Amino acid sequence: MIYYMKLNTEPYELIKFGKKNIEMRLMDEKREKISIGDNIIFTNINTGEQLKTIVLNIFPFKNFEDLYRAFDKKRLGYSSEQDANPSDMEHYYKKEEIDKYGVVGIEIDLVE
Repeated sequence: MIYYMKLNTEPYELIKFGKKNIEMRLMDEKREKISIGDNIIFTNINTGEQLKTIVLNIFPFKNFEDLYRAFDKKRLGYSSEQDANPSDMEHYYKKEEIDKYGVVGIEIDLVE
């Protein structure tokens, strides 16, 4: 299967240049269907540029706090100087949505 997701420029570039390989999302109905081996095509919402990735693994969690504890912050797209804070994700998702659906870390790799 192929799935399409939109990204802001910064996380898009981090994936493009191999500095992020865990995409964090709400585990809603769309993400529940994703399986290992599926492709995700990410579109930069500012430029329209696209990246094709393959799903290597799927890591479901109750919340972003648990997800952040499970991975090195660089895999999530943070630099070594940045503070990796799970509350950053509340910029994208409401607390009620996180509580209802849970979250997922999708391990990806670029497809040439």
